[in-house]
Amino acid sequence: MTAIQTKEIELGIGHFHLKDISCSIPTGKITSIVGPNGSGKSTILKLITRLTKQTSGEIFIHDKQANKYSLKKFSQTVSMLPQSKDGLPNLTVKELAAYGRSPYKKLFEHRLTKNDEEIINRAMEMTGMKKYEDRLIHTLSGGERQRARISMALAQSTDILILDEPTTFLDISHQFELLEMLKHINEKFQMTIVMVLHDLQQAAAYSHHLIAIKNGRVQAMGSPESILDSQFLKEIYGLDAKVQFDGEFPIIIPIMKNSRRN
Repeated sequence: MTAIQTKEIELGIGHFHLKDISCSIPTGKITSIVGPNGSGKSTILKLITRLTKQTSGEIFIHDKQANKYSLKKFSQTVSMLPQSKDGLPNLTVKELAAYGRSPYKKLFEHRLTKNDEEIINRAMEMTGMKKYEDRLIHTLSGGERQRARISMALAQSTDILILDEPTTFLDISHQFELLEMLKHINEKFQMTIVMVLHDLQQAAAYSHHLIAIKNGRVQAMGSPESILDSQFLKEIYGLDAKVQFDGEFPIIIPIMKNSRRN
């Protein structure tokens, strides 16, 4: 089954163009979009989440055109966590998570129902943030702040979660902690998760499906094991390297030419 499908998407922004973006994102799986800097990865997420409008082409969410959803219904179907380092409001973890219930509220309605409370608590438990619910966001570590933001996205109760570079600004231990958490959420709740990741090894290790973008075009799609090889690295990144899989985790070994040892 397909959660998201794009058909012949085109978009021009200055000198940059997305060209014929046609891809499918499977339901209940983790998909990572990878590729060089400036290739259009984050722009594709903005198109899917209706933050940017394509020049031509169509986007389908659960086989329905994305632009046919009302804003409220779309927000109840797809949650998006954009890139962020700072700028979080002066709120507690629970108050931030509660913002995720906004798509279910009427205008000027702020009171949380019992159902809202249960969903917010579950979202914080899923991210390990329940014990910090009364902590102010700015007092948390980088990894904790990111998990608090994901709590807010999960509180939207959507079946599609989209994250733009969720591991950026995190040290390597918190990167793997976050990815393990997302893997657990996917496995337990069969949530469709779509991420833009820069670390190709992490993307391959934690994703069922990869979409590789270069120069505004889709260059490859498929499972990590089926597409990740030396030719892929050369074509997408211009890198001469060998690829070996240790279980599900790929090991990329650059081929160093004319190297010297001191």
